[in-house]
Amino acid sequence: MSLYVDLAALLGTRIEQGLYRPGDRLPSVRALSLEHGVSLSTVQQAYRLLEDNGLASPRPKSGYFVPALRQMPALPAISRTAQRPVEVSQWEHVLELISIPPGRDQVLQLGRGRPDIGGPTLKPLLRSLSRLSRRQDLNSLTYGGIHGDQTLREQVSRLVLDSGCRIPYQDIVITSGCHEALSAAIRAICEPGDIVAVDSPSFHGVMQALKGFGMKALELPTDPLTGISLEALELALEQWPIKLIQLTPTCNNPLGYIMPDAHKRALVALAQRYDVAILEDDVYGELAYSYPRPRTIKSYDEDGRVLLCSSFSKTLAPGLRIGWIAPGRYLDRVLHMKYMGTGSTAQLPQLALAEFIAGGHYEPHLRRMRSQYARSRDLMIDWVTRYFPPGTRVSRPQGSFLLWIELDDTFDTLRLNRALLPHNIQIAPGCIFSAAGKYRNCLRINYAAAPSPGIEQAVRTVGETVAALLAQA
Repeated sequence: MSLYVDLAALLGTRIEQGLYRPGDRLPSVRALSLEHGVSLSTVQQAYRLLEDNGLASPRPKSGYFVPALRQMPALPAISRTAQRPVEVSQWEHVLELISIPPGRDQVLQLGRGRPDIGGPTLKPLLRSLSRLSRRQDLNSLTYGGIHGDQTLREQVSRLVLDSGCRIPYQDIVITSGCHEALSAAIRAICEPGDIVAVDSPSFHGVMQALKGFGMKALELPTDPLTGISLEALELALEQWPIKLIQLTPTCNNPLGYIMPDAHKRALVALAQRYDVAILEDDVYGELAYSYPRPRTIKSYDEDGRVLLCSSFSKTLAPGLRIGWIAPGRYLDRVLHMKYMGTGSTAQLPQLALAEFIAGGHYEPHLRRMRSQYARSRDLMIDWVTRYFPPGTRVSRPQGSFLLWIELDDTFDTLRLNRALLPHNIQIAPGCIFSAAGKYRNCLRINYAAAPSPGIEQAVRTVGETVAALLAQA
């Protein structure tokens, strides 16, 4: 990412978090140049970008100011402490989200966690797939080793250095997407009836894995800017025999927060004290708007208790179905669970992906997508503020492409989804992100696609439908 984009993202985050309020004067160009060790022109470019996004306004001979009329919606409320572990429900609503209704192939799926796959930076990957499929070499059609292709594992080992980790390729296992990595990790640690502590709201895929394996979830209070309450986690560890802590601490799904480094270190210390494993989902970590990307919890792990999972489904394309896991001390158990599941992972996409990364194409693609998603986030928040009813609360994603929206306590987003079906629009109802079906008044929408009048009109339709349903109630 360019220096000016990085600086603009930092200043934008400070504005959105209230460190600079409407009407406040922003630091001078010279002060920022000295503070960050960049040129004056870099700072000026950053301010122009903030100006384009409506976050800064220049005044002749006075500098830059936060626009006085800028209004940001309130953040979603912090979730409440769960009284006890519960069995997971909501499968039928998840199935609705991941299925296309009969005869409605053109539904705009605003609720799915899909990246934008239309950019030109993916063309080298398509060429690699095409070239490998034309070769007479049959290696791509055979079973691979259960660990996965060594060349790809070496590339993953190199990539995780940016997150503060040093993981040799021998300790990395390639999986069929991050979903298999998470599932294998859960089964490697837990047995039916065991308790898993999760952030709340939490990724519905993990919720349904716990349901399928007969385990219970204990939902932890979660701040929309910093993540789980460590105090609540410590109380839960004292009260319940928790076997695993599962989190998405970096560019969280669905809240978009990045857990501060101090919290990550404290979390590892808690896990050591109570001898609990941590399952870290880092599938969105490389899409953080700030640079360098945030450190993982795994980077603070000294005894192998953190199982780090990720994939290329969110950074590149979900159809590749290529993920990976660094299971630490649980490597043998995870390999056994993978063998019981899919066995080896498809060879062709692994070989193409290794070639794509080794050819230097991955980082330029990430830079392009981070910049696009950051711009789309700001525009999507503005659209929601404009078209949704007053009092709507909205998350401030610090990476990725997912927005969490909280409506009036009495609102039902399941009913909203049914009302949107005639308009060929689908959102993700909030209840699927909770083991107990909480957050029925919340929804998640995707802003990955490049902004367009069609998407703006869809957001407007959602907001108008919300207002109509509230008026009926």
